[in-house]
Amino acid sequence: MVTTLLLAALLAQAVPPAATPPAAQGIPMGEPEPGRPVAAGDSAQNSPLVSEMTPESHEATRRGLRYLASLQNDDGSFGQGRFGRHVAVAALGGLAFMADGNLPGRGPHGERVRKALDFVLRHATETGLLVAENSHGPMYGHGFATLFLGEIYGMGSEDPRVRDALVRAVELIVNSQNEEGGWRYNPVPYDADVSVTICQVMALRSARNAGIKVPRETIDRAVNYIRNCQNGDGGFRYMSTQGASAWPRTAAGVATLFYAGVYSDQSIDRGLGYLQEQATPNGIGPNAEAHYFYGHYYAVQSMYLAGGAWWQGWWPRIRDELVATQNEQGGWSDYQAGPAYGAAMGLIVLQMPKRYLPIFQK
Repeated sequence: MVTTLLLAALLAQAVPPAATPPAAQGIPMGEPEPGRPVAAGDSAQNSPLVSEMTPESHEATRRGLRYLASLQNDDGSFGQGRFGRHVAVAALGGLAFMADGNLPGRGPHGERVRKALDFVLRHATETGLLVAENSHGPMYGHGFATLFLGEIYGMGSEDPRVRDALVRAVELIVNSQNEEGGWRYNPVPYDADVSVTICQVMALRSARNAGIKVPRETIDRAVNYIRNCQNGDGGFRYMSTQGASAWPRTAAGVATLFYAGVYSDQSIDRGLGYLQEQATPNGIGPNAEAHYFYGHYYAVQSMYLAGGAWWQGWWPRIRDELVATQNEQGGWSDYQAGPAYGAAMGLIVLQMPKRYLPIFQK
């Protein structure tokens, strides 16, 4: 079953020409160091690699941030088209600037973050749902937008609107969890899938880190659901019913366990091994496969939180791949969701070593 991802109903958009893949440029990719079982407290948070950020990745980040800024609309959203004004893309755009150390009204891109925040808050409904008009699968957008608010609040926001919207958004997530322990497209407790579930768990983790109450039972049930979605090969299927493994949803599954507070577990070891076998960056870049940015957004977080040889073997590859495939405008375009989404996701991945966002810490 094909993984249903954020903005799956988007019309295909033209992809700007990408740079030549690393292999063609002679950039050595090397072989990743062999993975080994994850030990608790072993993340890359306090164990940076030598030269995690290179002059080339710094320059790519600078160009990417400038390009993403050029895509922001007057109302704080990003991009154009049917889903141009979408809370998920606005939230991811804001997070991309926050990953550079910017906060609302503070920093070189502080005004960009402030405008993105205002856009999200304007779309906070009485029910707690964060949603823009004509959104497909609103729980995707709600999850990313709640994460954005959690990071804003956790980094010291004194705007009372943020806490109010965040508390109501968390309550909606808790109340819409289904009997299996997961979430689906709409805020009703019927069915569930891995893709939507990781969005909600990550949002809940951010909120809890910021001091918002999240029931332990909600997290425990989510862990049980995710474990029930793992196949014998270590990969994760889309739903708890039978289905094939795929690396983007495996990245989401492993990340869910980490953000639920599970750090040492055979399910994580097997999932990381599956990712290493199926999705280790090879220099080809985003034009090679579907769900590239979605998958690598969660894969790089999983490898970062696993730390050690997992991070050491993965990070230089995805860093160099993103640098090499950045287009002339300074962005990366996702053929499903467009340039703003691709640029935001690419920048969040590329800036992992900056360690500014609280959500990436254990």
